[in-house]
Amino acid sequence: MSQVACFHCGEPVQTGSQFTTLINDQLQPMCCPGCQAVSAAIIDAGLTNYYKYRTEPGSKQTALVPDELTTYSAFDLKEVQQDFVHTSDATCNVSLTIDGITCAACAWLIEHKLKTVPGINSISVNTTTERALVNWDPTIVKLSEILTLISQIGYQAAPYQVDDEEIQSKSNSRKFLLRLGLAGFATMQVIMFALALYSDYFTDLDIEYRDYFRWVSMIFAAPVVFYSAQPFYFSALRSMLSGRLNMDVSVSIAICGAYIASCIATVSGQGEVYFESVSMFTFFLLLGRFFEQNARQKASVSSNNLHKLIPLTANLIDAQGQHSEVPAKRLKIGDLILVKPGEVIAADGELVNGRSSINEAMLTGEQMPVAKVAGSQVFAGTINVDHPIEVKVTAIGQDQLVAEIIRLQEAASNNKPKVALYVDTISNYFTWTILIVAGLTYMVWKTYWPEDAFWVTLSVLVATCPCALALATPTAVTCATGLFTRIGVVAKKPGVFEKLPKIEHVVFDKTGTLTCGSLTIAHIELYSDLSEQRALSIAAALESSSLHPIARAFEKYRDNSILTHKNRNLSGLGIKANIDDGTFFIGSARFINAELNIELPTIGHQAVYLANQANLIARFDLVDEIRPDAAATVNQLKAMHCDVSIASGDSSSHVDEVAASISINSVYKSLKPSEKLALIESLQKRQAVAMFGDGINDAPVLAGANLSIAMGSGAAVTKNSADLILLGDQLSRFVDAVKIAKLTGKVIRQNLLWALGYNFFIIPLAVTGHVVPYIAAIGMSASSLIVVANSLRLLKVRV
Repeated sequence: MSQVACFHCGEPVQTGSQFTTLINDQLQPMCCPGCQAVSAAIIDAGLTNYYKYRTEPGSKQTALVPDELTTYSAFDLKEVQQDFVHTSDATCNVSLTIDGITCAACAWLIEHKLKTVPGINSISVNTTTERALVNWDPTIVKLSEILTLISQIGYQAAPYQVDDEEIQSKSNSRKFLLRLGLAGFATMQVIMFALALYSDYFTDLDIEYRDYFRWVSMIFAAPVVFYSAQPFYFSALRSMLSGRLNMDVSVSIAICGAYIASCIATVSGQGEVYFESVSMFTFFLLLGRFFEQNARQKASVSSNNLHKLIPLTANLIDAQGQHSEVPAKRLKIGDLILVKPGEVIAADGELVNGRSSINEAMLTGEQMPVAKVAGSQVFAGTINVDHPIEVKVTAIGQDQLVAEIIRLQEAASNNKPKVALYVDTISNYFTWTILIVAGLTYMVWKTYWPEDAFWVTLSVLVATCPCALALATPTAVTCATGLFTRIGVVAKKPGVFEKLPKIEHVVFDKTGTLTCGSLTIAHIELYSDLSEQRALSIAAALESSSLHPIARAFEKYRDNSILTHKNRNLSGLGIKANIDDGTFFIGSARFINAELNIELPTIGHQAVYLANQANLIARFDLVDEIRPDAAATVNQLKAMHCDVSIASGDSSSHVDEVAASISINSVYKSLKPSEKLALIESLQKRQAVAMFGDGINDAPVLAGANLSIAMGSGAAVTKNSADLILLGDQLSRFVDAVKIAKLTGKVIRQNLLWALGYNFFIIPLAVTGHVVPYIAAIGMSASSLIVVANSLRLLKVRV
């Protein structure tokens, strides 16, 4: 008789059907309470797909259920985390969706609550996408603890996953529509009875009828106040518990105050009732939020689209060469997959068989296919155009390039311009000011015109809500970030949208930026009796320890039997290493002269020299094509009144040739990294400087520039140092990025001008009693919608 295996860990089940968990509508056997608890936690957390796509059984849990096991403990499992946690430099990064965020104050509350927790290195919350980026040290704090902390302050957080995000979004939309529909229906009923009550002004209405209409109005308005308006109350409570006021505080006071006062008037039979006003402005507020929510989802949809471009299945080639269709999530490192023409590649990998063109527009914005041969890197989500190819999987899940781009894009969306930080502060003070103004308004009106004091105060509270002010910058930055992604530009660090329009001087490194960086050896000049093949093999062995574009020119000459020792890479100059018992040098003429005191003649092109301790061995002449759009980019930058320079470590006249061919007059060559940095610092004394680089030696100077730009093909350390990354290696995209940043700044200024203008315009009208409550609600909602709609214009920009 076969023994039943635990559905979670695969261990034999010795306890019969004592422990089970309902998974996909089926009771699955568990071997112990620990596995049952963990599997239940996984299901409760909505992670059923873990069991659907896992390739290995889960870890066996302890026999006893841990007391501290909570709903979130499943998120600490490595098998579960692999789908959404990215580990880098011993720290973890995760994107969390947070339910319940309504305004900038919510983001402030979450950020300040978690920033004080030991082990959490950083957290930034985006109110537009309702997501948070968290970086933490897993040895100090667990992900489940972070999620618990967020839930303790009234928000529900979960790791961001596209499918779950859509399900949650639809669920929230249904709830919101129910609140809105109920408010709309109740408002219509209350208004009918209100019209009857208003007839009392023209004809005498019996007290019995009046009281009847009031009681019925109170009943119809109750669900609006107690259910439809709940989001405003929860937001206001969270805000006040954090010791800060947000815009929903004044709205909540207005709704509750008006309803309670009306109820007292109804019960006592004295005073005015405001049930129709309460219902109507709650309905208009919800209607405004509904449109606003839809617009915000539209603004953040671009990042979701990147995920959706990755196919769900892949054609796996097994050891016998047979093909089978498998879920893309089941792919492992080292798997071989077949990609037919027209199909989308399911995972990052190396092309091992075949030759084709790949459309990488989803990553770079460039529609022209890129030729790929054996050994080329291909990326998940890109499209195979010409011929069938076989790809060896080299990265899956969060380690794929598309996941990295989404993380960078999200980080950029969360980066707040300085003006946004000022606005957050102003919003807090603004709410206090409104409450004080409302209080003074009530006292004045109560003194002179007591019958109108309440509804005038109500109008002040609603009409002056600073929603539009809080939305002015995050919506614009989110839209601009989506536009950047569309053209293949990733804004990696904060402040990019502010720095780009201010750039006055652009400095290019030559190799890999102005040129394609695909250096080839055009000619070899031998100076010793060593054969050409031997010289190439030695040079390739020395260059194998470098990430510089020059090193790639020697890769195909690599002889694995030649091993180097004591490698010393002198950035910007050359490489020194031992082979067998001898020391060899490869590098620039200046490097050889400095190391061996050998004077070399000046040549008119780029070259590197190979030498041993005693003699010069060979000279390798290199050629590198200038990027097709380099000249046009330089001209566009000059048209934008930017100065343009070249700062290169190359000492040859090739630098002058490149500069002349693309009309750059300012040339600095033979520069070490420290000299490049000194050059940038001297230029910064009078101008804001942007620096382009792609080599590992460019990292220091990129860090020192006002704005740094790395090419997508550049070294990882260079990209880490950069503010901006051009994924498609098209220089012209930088010019497009500058234009988008200028437009974004313009939109933010327009939004702020509108939001502040509206509030300053409406305050005197509301205070003087010229705005009735439902008109105030319409005005407040309309001002927010105008701000969001103005930001959405950025998504329609064509560059």
